[in-house]
Amino acid sequence: MRERDISIPMGPNTREWPGDQPFSCGWTMTLAGGGSVNLSAVTTSPHVGTHADAPLHVHDGWPASHELPLAAFAGRAFVCSVDSSIDTVEPEDLTSLPSRGAVERLLLRTQCSVAGGTFPPRWPVLSVDTVQMLLARGLRLLGVDTPSVDGRHSKTLDVHKALFSGGAFNLENLDLRAIDDGEYELVAYPILLEGVDAAPVRAVLKDRREE
Repeated sequence: MRERDISIPMGPNTREWPGDQPFSCGWTMTLAGGGSVNLSAVTTSPHVGTHADAPLHVHDGWPASHELPLAAFAGRAFVCSVDSSIDTVEPEDLTSLPSRGAVERLLLRTQCSVAGGTFPPRWPVLSVDTVQMLLARGLRLLGVDTPSVDGRHSKTLDVHKALFSGGAFNLENLDLRAIDDGEYELVAYPILLEGVDAAPVRAVLKDRREE
């Protein structure tokens, strides 16, 4: 079965959220410097590159990164494109999503991504009504190719809160540029990073039609 990596690297060329801690790497020891090994030391925000937010990100006392449930991050997923020019995504804008049945995992393809090396000035965002509709259809995970499931200038983070309050989770900064709309198998486990507000993810899609 073909596996397609839809992760954006956590690296020095990946754009961080403006004002957040960028990725940097130094070397504690090097072979060239006479050390027995090359030994790196990394400083970064866990929100650089592809990652899962923890509920702690938006609410004190909510679960942290090590409490993210693995089951939400693997299984059947739908990739659905939306028009990058719209601001708010309503149910009728999800034209490639099946009209009936469960939608446990939705990956939203907007093409407003840091994957090309620049931070987008804006991007489409699901309305809270659309989130509630998806939760009613069994949503457990919303993935986006944008830097956030909320808008760039949002202070209330309504989509984050609606997802977490409804028992669903998110993936941000996916690379869906080469992915067609359709049904896939997703594996996107967050690393076991303890007690913080997000965790890096290696996200992979497998084409169900090749089974």
